[in-house]
Amino acid sequence: MEMSWLSAILVGAGYLALGYFIGSHKNFIFSQKFLFSKDKDASLLNDDKKSKQKKNSKPKIKDSLEVEQLADILEDFKMILVVRNDLKMGKGKIAAQCSHATLGLYKKVLYRAPKALNRWEMSAQPKVVVKIESEEDMLALQERAKSLKLPTHITIDAGRTQIAPNSRTVMAILGPVEVVDEVTGGLKLL
Repeated sequence: MEMSWLSAILVGAGYLALGYFIGSHKNFIFSQKFLFSKDKDASLLNDDKKSKQKKNSKPKIKDSLEVEQLADILEDFKMILVVRNDLKMGKGKIAAQCSHATLGLYKKVLYRAPKALNRWEMSAQPKVVVKIESEEDMLALQERAKSLKLPTHITIDAGRTQIAPNSRTVMAILGPVEVVDEVTGGLKLL
């Protein structure tokens, strides 16, 4: 009787450990694609040139951004968040829109300028929030940033809470400190 009780505890502990292992490593397991897809099954069965080309081809990524070359020369990078002051957004709304702008620019730069993104991360990811008085001024500022080859992202609000739909709320700019300051140096902190 004692042996079956002990066996039950050991089996239960084994299942508990197995469950913990699977739960803590599920991202790894699924990222390794242990489950076969239809394309993968077909490529295992067919050795024709098309399936080999499909397997060896990489996803197409847009051309790299020119700020990437600046990352080889300049070390200190920062991000500026330009908030439209004329919209009279609340503090929470501004925080949310700044988060959207930061993430939008990050996603834009992630594959197209990874060195620049790494420089910004190694500089402790500095973010400075400034204000601008109109949408026209923001668009003019964006054109100035683009002329200096700096990546930008403008967040457009859905209009579900405080402001009108499709309002441009915050623009994020990333680049070397000296170049970014040429664009936003005259703006006041929020």
